[in-house]
Amino acid sequence: MPALVSILLFGMGLLMAGPSVAEPPAAPSPSDTAASANVQIPEGHFVTLAFHDVRDAAQPAVGRDPYAMSQERLAAWFDWMLAHDWHPVSLDAIQAARQGKRPLPSNAVLLSFDDGLESFYRRVYPLLKAYDYPALFAIETGWLERVRKDESSATPETAQLEERSGKAASASGGETAADAIQYNGAARGREGFVTWKQVREMQASGLVEIATHTHNLHRGIRANPQGNVEPAALARRYDPASGDYESDAAYRQRIHDDLVQSADVIEANTGVRPRTVVWPYGATNAETEAIARDAGFDFTFNLGDQRLSTPASGPDFGRLLVMGNPSPVDIEAQIAQVIDPPARSQRAVQVDLDMLYDDDPEQVHDNLSALLDRIKAMQVRTVYLQAFADPDGDGTASSLYFPNDHLPVRADLFNRVAWQLKTRAGVDVYAWLPLLAFDLPDASRQRRLQVRVHEAEGGSRVAERAYRRLSPFRPEAQALVRDIYADLARNTPGIDGILIHDDAYLAADEDAQACASEARWPDSGHRITDCTLSPREKTQALIDFGEQALDGARHYINLSNRFRVARNLYARVVLDPSAEARFSQALGPFLAHYDDVALMAMPYLDGTEKPAKEWLDTLVDRVQRYPRGLDKTVFELQTYDWERQKWIAPRRLRDWMHQLVRRGALNLAYYPDDFITGKPAFQPTFEGMSLNEFPHRRSQP
Repeated sequence: MPALVSILLFGMGLLMAGPSVAEPPAAPSPSDTAASANVQIPEGHFVTLAFHDVRDAAQPAVGRDPYAMSQERLAAWFDWMLAHDWHPVSLDAIQAARQGKRPLPSNAVLLSFDDGLESFYRRVYPLLKAYDYPALFAIETGWLERVRKDESSATPETAQLEERSGKAASASGGETAADAIQYNGAARGREGFVTWKQVREMQASGLVEIATHTHNLHRGIRANPQGNVEPAALARRYDPASGDYESDAAYRQRIHDDLVQSADVIEANTGVRPRTVVWPYGATNAETEAIARDAGFDFTFNLGDQRLSTPASGPDFGRLLVMGNPSPVDIEAQIAQVIDPPARSQRAVQVDLDMLYDDDPEQVHDNLSALLDRIKAMQVRTVYLQAFADPDGDGTASSLYFPNDHLPVRADLFNRVAWQLKTRAGVDVYAWLPLLAFDLPDASRQRRLQVRVHEAEGGSRVAERAYRRLSPFRPEAQALVRDIYADLARNTPGIDGILIHDDAYLAADEDAQACASEARWPDSGHRITDCTLSPREKTQALIDFGEQALDGARHYINLSNRFRVARNLYARVVLDPSAEARFSQALGPFLAHYDDVALMAMPYLDGTEKPAKEWLDTLVDRVQRYPRGLDKTVFELQTYDWERQKWIAPRRLRDWMHQLVRRGALNLAYYPDDFITGKPAFQPTFEGMSLNEFPHRRSQP
């Protein structure tokens, strides 16, 4: 039996151009609805749902627009919430809970609708009135001005005169579109957007709060020399004529001016200044959040991982994007995954950008195409993408692949490749970057800041080992590396994570820099009173140094991304915990601090005398002794034997992967990958890495 309220509402003519007035619906009987909800939103929490266009179910365009929802499905969702004691709440209710005035009701949901579309007035607003449900309506003011550029903005007083005289536009009038907006692949004129008269009517009802969706940030702008277009709210605009990026000051002014302009337009046409920004594409970071506060906004919404919110967790809140014209059961399932996220096994490939780079731009293009084809065919979830240049293979960053203030730029390439991997291959991208091993252009500065070795007779000398590493105890080095991480994220705010390179170690006789008068403990600035540091203290110092660097990056990372941090760990310290003294690394602290531990499960690199399979079994067994050890450890296999200088047999690699999974490993990665010549061989590697139920079904490389 169809949901009672939906049938009544459709029978009352909700598809008319103007909103209908309906009696408040009675709660459907249990026989009218699906079984009781299995999901309960935790007490004191709320979930924000992000909707867009709402269309007639008969329109085939609903299927072509992944963000569109049919009116029938939306009414069914409203029915479902009514039947299952879920309560749509207003932003006022959330503010009252923030202030401790009154708690949120059980199963609180905030309904939000983006883009200022006419369908909200014609199809959603009548439903809101019928159910007495509040909603947040986000308007892109620049779009409304473009499609109605021949209509002047009006104060509420002059608007009354215009409305009485018939001057104000209506949704059903025969206007000629001024400037159509390209919306999800189709041109949409003024008839596709609300009028200010309609906005004022909805606002006056007390059910609809108006938010800004910005004035002109719902678009992409050029973000790199290669021409990729990325969200205007986050990208520093690249000017191909000058070869320069927008300055920090110019960027901040652009965002600030846009938000203020949008608020001015809304206030001029409604008499109420908006207090909320709903960021287009969910594109925002700590920097834009600060700009929004400075521009006078109290709340902001993104599409972030923080989709299960408490009033106190604001003023920035995440939202759950509603896609695919879902049924109520589908929406409930989405919310269930927000409340209790499912386990997500990792499959990752670590990629050398050095291999992709070439002096010839055409060759770079061809190499990138080869990489995209291979990664997409491999069906992995993540790419650890090299962000530093190491052409001599010594592991030390001599230059970088992104604009920065400290090292040469070999090529401004990282943003381009990361964006293409995310949008074309559909993978998460982690920036793979050293923590200590940076080779500064100023040799004297390098030596002054470099890790030092304690000498037996007293004194110290510069450490001359595989990696030329900066000391974690020198404030100048701390600031420098933080700057590099910040520059990375400023240039590519859409990355999903960072992989800290295997350079972050200190040997037993390192680091005498802690004894210098200038030395400070990383991430705190505290003086070091005793420079005789234990292995665990040095392990913690490197973790703290990394946290200080990561804080520089986090300021610019898109808050809508599920940003994660992984760090390489040598297998030796897992197999022999006393080796912490030789590396200043340990599995326990890594598991406690990082989202993922990229364990270098590389038997030939470790130099073990045990057979590789026995060595791998032992490694898994040691990891699973730790709480959540297998959940958070990515076993990263080698595909190349550097000692023998040859690729590992593809079937052996596949067998290692299968063996690790049988033993209990959940997460796999491998390095290196020669995407140009196709090594390791595709099919065995795909079979070993695949999460498919039938991995032997071929994927086309």
